[in-house]
Amino acid sequence: MINIKSNNNFRPPWIIGHRGYPAKYPENTLAAFEAAVEAGADMIELDVTLSRDRKVVVIHDATLDRTTNGKGTVADFTLAELKQLDAGSWFGAQFTDQQIPELSEVLDLVNGRAYVNIEIKSNAYELFHPPDAIEKQVVDLLRQKNLLATSMISSFDVNILEQIAFMKNFPATAFISKKPANKNTVNMCTRLMVFSWHPDRRIVTRSQVKQMHAAGIKVFPYNVDVLADFAGMRDMQVDGIITNDPVQAGVWAYNQKAA
Repeated sequence: MINIKSNNNFRPPWIIGHRGYPAKYPENTLAAFEAAVEAGADMIELDVTLSRDRKVVVIHDATLDRTTNGKGTVADFTLAELKQLDAGSWFGAQFTDQQIPELSEVLDLVNGRAYVNIEIKSNAYELFHPPDAIEKQVVDLLRQKNLLATSMISSFDVNILEQIAFMKNFPATAFISKKPANKNTVNMCTRLMVFSWHPDRRIVTRSQVKQMHAAGIKVFPYNVDVLADFAGMRDMQVDGIITNDPVQAGVWAYNQKAA
């Protein structure tokens, strides 16, 4: 696979499976990631935080209640305890075997078949930057698995992106935002050498896309799940979309490229 940072020749739009393929599978599970890869997604997106024993686990919420049969805060449980939970049957009885994955499990599953976008949750950020801070663990794991070139780390939290920018040979990074971009946003992204901006699709405008592109920053809006939104993003000339249904988005993208 081509290094994300040097991959300037791809033909947009990239299709990024948001938490895997949650339109058809329980989000952030191995089943969802495998399905997204098999569907031909260019990249999968996932969320990570820390367990009580400081293992990097894949789950979106800070709490267990919505997507598992557990209750309480993820950070209050060890990895072994989290692994006892059912992370699939809330979505469908056929997914009772799905557990909360470790990040390493997802990387091994994907195994270079797609790019990986790892969102570090803001609640995992630690002000005093311990040696095993989550951003350090994630980068170290990518380095150990020789995946720095084909992985991206994204976050809403600028502090996390700053810590990564201090590292030697850091992977591609992305700033996620629910707010429209302005000159300060572009300057911050430029200063931290981020690869891409990931805005809520509801706040994207053509002028913001132009601003980011002028600074050499790609734009991947998230929650682009219906044809009207896809068409709107296409008209704004974004570089790709983050979607809950990579199969349907792939059909739209194919039709666009064939046109």
